[in-house]
Amino acid sequence: MFVNQRNIAGTWQNFERLVCRYLTYKGFDGPRIVGAPADKGADIVAHKGGKRWLFQVKHWRRRAGAAEVVKTVQALQFYGADIPVLVARNGFDESAMRQRAEFFGQGVSCQLWDSAFLIESAKKIDSAGYPPKAEEQHKTRPYQETAIKRLQEQLNSGAAPKGMIVMATGLGKTRVMCEFIRRVNARRETKVFALAHTNDLVYQLERAFWPFMRANQESLVWNGMERQTADSLRGADIVFACVNTVANYIANGGSLPDFDIVFVDECHHVGNDGMYQGVLQEMLAGTAGGPFLVGVTATPWRPDEYDLQQTFGEPLLTMDLVAGLRDGFLCGVDYRMYTTNLDWSRFGGEGAENRRISPKGINRTIFISEWDEGVVNEFERVWNELPNPRAIVFCGVISHAKMMRDRINARQFCRAEAVFSSAGKGEQQAAYERNKIISDFHAGKIQVVCCVDIFNEGIDVPDVNLVVFQRTTHSRRIFIQQLGRGLRLAPGKEKVIVLDFVSDVRRFAMGLELKNAVQGMPVRLNHKVDFYHYGETDRRSESFLREWLEDIAAVEGMGENAAELRYPPAMDPAIE
Repeated sequence: MFVNQRNIAGTWQNFERLVCRYLTYKGFDGPRIVGAPADKGADIVAHKGGKRWLFQVKHWRRRAGAAEVVKTVQALQFYGADIPVLVARNGFDESAMRQRAEFFGQGVSCQLWDSAFLIESAKKIDSAGYPPKAEEQHKTRPYQETAIKRLQEQLNSGAAPKGMIVMATGLGKTRVMCEFIRRVNARRETKVFALAHTNDLVYQLERAFWPFMRANQESLVWNGMERQTADSLRGADIVFACVNTVANYIANGGSLPDFDIVFVDECHHVGNDGMYQGVLQEMLAGTAGGPFLVGVTATPWRPDEYDLQQTFGEPLLTMDLVAGLRDGFLCGVDYRMYTTNLDWSRFGGEGAENRRISPKGINRTIFISEWDEGVVNEFERVWNELPNPRAIVFCGVISHAKMMRDRINARQFCRAEAVFSSAGKGEQQAAYERNKIISDFHAGKIQVVCCVDIFNEGIDVPDVNLVVFQRTTHSRRIFIQQLGRGLRLAPGKEKVIVLDFVSDVRRFAMGLELKNAVQGMPVRLNHKVDFYHYGETDRRSESFLREWLEDIAAVEGMGENAAELRYPPAMDPAIE
């Protein structure tokens, strides 16, 4: 049983996650760790019985006192919660019990849980069982089932002990991996080592696996915040690790126990050299006699052009964005590319037809500066087209994300927040604040997030039905990941509307390519890609750009200063 005295006595981070996983077995929906330094009195929020529950988790050696009870109750307002619970590893002193009684007399019931309560309650859980509602997550779509069976065949064939699965964002590549490992474990106990490139993804990956793990299976996180020993690594059924932590451990002479399967999430981060290659080579992953190596990714392209097949072999299954749209496994997409801030009059002059121009030059020539108020006008207009709208606005920098948040909130038709990473230079957002915003967004208390980088990889918010691009990116990988945030299917969701205000010549090339791909698909799928000018379709600019950007692939891959584009022909006035 994963709730045991040994795990409770581990790191404080592990204790928080143990409580969070325990909640999944007790019927709580969406438990999420929000705690961090200065966390305003909460470590976990979850929902049950139509109420939001707030958990303050203390891993102290001493008993919790009255001050912790007060802080837990005070946190209710900040987190918009209804029921407070203080969880203390070593119990509570008399002042805590008196304070709880005082609050009870005021009509506030604060629950107190200690280690003994957790262990006794966990004894009622079937040790070989899965959390409630897990069976629904074990169900697979036809292409997911094909991927799982091909992984099983590759594992059992004695051929090259490795494989790769390529699936577009929203098609469930992580679920494929979870279900594959669950089925392998159903036949024999298997030790799994899961690698990711950031701490956040490591934690998210572990949470994704919980519905696929029996209650008697234990998981462990190994990253820059949680140190592990060789003994603790040997004791876990699944280790979720950050690659740089493992690489540093190996570089300092550490040795790793044997594993049966090594799984690399977002495996497009594996290049020709560096940390990943060193770790995989040390583990003999993907080699004869070594553990079975699996990589999954939505975007198998690397800027250094390294071929991932050298590490993971040929893809056992590939399902790209177009296939997902075509087969109805992604929601309908209504993609609107705005030409409102283009000034075609800047073209022309004697000899213009013989000039060549770079993407940087064309962007400087025809694109007018930012028009944020116009963006908010269009955003509000489209907002009213959708039932139960939920939106992500992708911004390039923190100041712009905050400005968009303020301009949207000033209209008072929804509630928006800015969310950004605390890494890097400049302004930082406290982890507890960022986690609270994301939790409120999941719960629907916030309808719009204006984000910088946070939602590029690994964040799953299926009911998002409005995506706004205001961040220029020339990376196909980032573009596909961001677009995928809105393409997941969800109950009551018919389509996602995408408002693309980037106005970059290479983005227009991507848009034309997407339009070419969806034009032949059935009307019932609700896919369309159009150019817009002040809310109206702009066929004139589309025709002009299509003629100009004849070799779409070549334009999309051009560098900033590659002077390959000719000045476009004069626009045909007959096109309205």
